[in-house]
Amino acid sequence: MILPALALNYFGQGALILREPVAVLNPFYLLAPEWAMYPMIGLATAATVIASQAVISGAFSITSQAMQMDYIPPMQRVHTSTQAMGQIYVPAMNRMLLLLVICTVLGFGSSGNLAAAYGLAVTGTMMITTLLALVVALDSWQWSPLWTGVLVASFLIVDGAFLGANLLKIPQGGWFPLVVGATLFFMMSTWRRGRQVLAYHLQNAAISLTTFITNLTLFPPMARVHGTAVYMSARNLRMPHALQVNFEHNQVLHERIVLLTISTADIPTIPDYERIDIDQMDQGFYCVTARYGFMETPNVPQILSLCKLKGLDIDQHSASFFIGRETLIPSNKPDLNPLQEKIFLIMFRNASSPIQFFKVPPERVVELGVQFEI
Repeated sequence: MILPALALNYFGQGALILREPVAVLNPFYLLAPEWAMYPMIGLATAATVIASQAVISGAFSITSQAMQMDYIPPMQRVHTSTQAMGQIYVPAMNRMLLLLVICTVLGFGSSGNLAAAYGLAVTGTMMITTLLALVVALDSWQWSPLWTGVLVASFLIVDGAFLGANLLKIPQGGWFPLVVGATLFFMMSTWRRGRQVLAYHLQNAAISLTTFITNLTLFPPMARVHGTAVYMSARNLRMPHALQVNFEHNQVLHERIVLLTISTADIPTIPDYERIDIDQMDQGFYCVTARYGFMETPNVPQILSLCKLKGLDIDQHSASFFIGRETLIPSNKPDLNPLQEKIFLIMFRNASSPIQFFKVPPERVVELGVQFEI
């Protein structure tokens, strides 16, 4: 129903402009009789609200996926539906969208001035979507490269024509989506690079987990505290830094130590029966790996409940959760360029706490700090 209605509307606007060229100033509203002007304005407003809601929901979903893939700092996410897993609300992104919309409206002043920016944004999105479809067709669908190239080339010819026409509008406002896109790309790449540098320093400062467990049998008997300690761990056999700091300072270990690793898969969702893997090691150590899809939100209490189904019964009300808190300071020999270093430090200091992000019970958390130079 929508496609015929849109086609008739656009054909009607074209016919109106051919008959009355002056109607090019506003063919949508001039297409209707005078008495229908205000109903048309109401209809257009309702359509704008619906479209904006779709854009906002899409922004929340993409933000959530970017967090899962570690391209932006973790932010608070609120699930607004018990049935639709991907229906979420990101307060920080909502405020950012509000600020950007206000600045855009005040900066351009009218919808006519915004037309150039809108046209370049839409045609650029069409071009990017076509190129991404090419990647999916070749990589995931295993289509024939020849026929895929022919099909995509036909789309690229049309998309390229529209994009080329809109490139002439860069001085009139088309620069705006380019600046916004370049800024977001720079910030995301900076965060990604900074996280890689931080992981490198953490890995160098850590010791081998298997070596540590083996050496426990060689050390004099030490105190083993009753209960379970849960440490957040990276995907390797390195000892979590929080465990290393706790052991060096307190010289005690819990009777049972769970090293929890949360990994993000490249699929939207993962069923609960495939989510948990448990590897039992010596000296009361357990390596638990929880897999989440990129559209899911990690939840530590849920993980511990699923561990019981795998034979590892953990009392969440008595377990202690140890989380490392890294403090970053500028280095005389930085791993990032000066601008990236400043931006990453600001993003890192304002990132959401892992306690909130992973839904860890705050009353059972112990934070252990460490300082790094980057």
